[in-house]
Amino acid sequence: MATYFLRAVSWKDVKIEGGFWGPRLQVNREVTLNYQYEQLVKTGRIDNFCRASGKKKGEFEGLRFNDSDVYKWLEAAVAHHRATGKTSLLNVAIRLANLICQIFGPGKREGTPGHPEIELALMKLYWLTGKKRYLATARFFIDQRGKGFVGGDEQYQDHVPFTKQEEIVGHGVRAVYLMSGAADVYRETKDKTLMDTLKRLWNNMTEKRMYVTGGIGSRYAGEAFGKNYELPNDRAYAESCAAIGNIFWNHRMLQLTREAKYADVMERVLYNGFLSAISLDGEKYFYKNPLQSDGTQRRMSWFRCACCPPNIARLLSSLGAYFYSISREGLWVHLYGESKVMATLNKDKKIILSQSTNYPWSGDINIKISSLHTQTFFTLFLRIPGWCQKAEVLVNGKQIKEAVQPGFYLSISRTWREGDEVQLSLSISVDLLETHPHSSNNGRLAISHGPLIYCIEAVDHQGVDIFDILLPLNTTFSPHFESDLLGGIEVLRGKALLRDKSGWEGKLYRIYREKQKTKLNLLQISAIPYFAWANREPGKMLVWIQSEKS
Repeated sequence: MATYFLRAVSWKDVKIEGGFWGPRLQVNREVTLNYQYEQLVKTGRIDNFCRASGKKKGEFEGLRFNDSDVYKWLEAAVAHHRATGKTSLLNVAIRLANLICQIFGPGKREGTPGHPEIELALMKLYWLTGKKRYLATARFFIDQRGKGFVGGDEQYQDHVPFTKQEEIVGHGVRAVYLMSGAADVYRETKDKTLMDTLKRLWNNMTEKRMYVTGGIGSRYAGEAFGKNYELPNDRAYAESCAAIGNIFWNHRMLQLTREAKYADVMERVLYNGFLSAISLDGEKYFYKNPLQSDGTQRRMSWFRCACCPPNIARLLSSLGAYFYSISREGLWVHLYGESKVMATLNKDKKIILSQSTNYPWSGDINIKISSLHTQTFFTLFLRIPGWCQKAEVLVNGKQIKEAVQPGFYLSISRTWREGDEVQLSLSISVDLLETHPHSSNNGRLAISHGPLIYCIEAVDHQGVDIFDILLPLNTTFSPHFESDLLGGIEVLRGKALLRDKSGWEGKLYRIYREKQKTKLNLLQISAIPYFAWANREPGKMLVWIQSEKS
């Protein structure tokens, strides 16, 4: 069986405790999963399975795809088997998959799924069982796109054959799920047309159709991608499930190509467009994630179409699988955070690597190597994020000779010994981001701090309409860690200007004259990480702030 260039280390072999992610995973385990189960019971989703099995009478309740929310919450058969060794759920999934393979395929019934999720499931079964029919059926469903079996339009990824797509279009979640399934099929077939398509559509998305938070899907209509540079702030759909699918896709592209740019996007989505979707208490959720709010958008406890909450929970539960990968050469570190990984290199070389860091608040990362062998030669690959302007690396206190280049992996090849330490220092600066001139945010600035995107909220600016705040181009921000605010965050404080709107009373338009230039007043502003907004009292929120020169 063919393999990735990289192979992700299983979540079972990664422990995440403490640091930034540890408390969030604890809330997921102790609060979110139980809370969601209660909602699944309360809304009749569990009872639907009881009715299907004959244990309970009555008709199916809710939306026709309500059962998928339970599957997401469970993470279904393969994950259950790998976690417990049991086959009770796995056998059910295999029977269903076998039926699908029996009905659909060349010389059988033609068709393709309305929501491209089964391709992912079939590939997981293929890797677990080695049965080629699952691979063949997954490829068959991808090749059926563009033949009009599910509407023949962009919404269902059925407008043209997959390998003929030039732009990423249609329903955001369907699009990135299809890309993920195609990436899985490419892993086994090495069909160049699939990879060419994946790269072409990824470039279109990241260069022209993705929010600065990593969110995707700019239109309420059809929860769909818009045209190039169509990225409205207050009407941003940016569905939470689409952010998760974006992580799925970039993680797969990273395994296939070894290119750090995919890890950069994965990280951007993870800390921003994804993490904003769940409240700090773990019991409320965003279905859509706007970049500007008039204060009416608040997280909800549940939804009639509740695909996002269990999807959020299962990604958090499997987060460790996104941190590390292995290859013939050695161990790859994609994400930084307090964690410990046990990896097996070349079948018999077992190593333990632990990270100690306050990332993303700090760029200082201490990595300690423990090998179960006295001496082990391998290469350690460290991602140097693309947002990082400068990085330094020490091994056992000595500066390395290898060149450190942002946006690439640094490779350190040596014979490692018990207790060896690597000190990685990433410069984390506060940067003002501008957007492409064709974007609706032209003339506005966003604030980034390492992998985090920041926003301003009305609750921190009493008596001020934050939509009247202007950022001077020479604005500097200073970070201040506040342990008692929003679970412990780094607040950015700096000087800005406030537009004086006198003279606009009763007017929507007026003739522009230079002498009527708006008066400006100086004020101090506080910015918080985007993921933490809407956890306090309702109020306006803004990511893209007008610049003084706009």
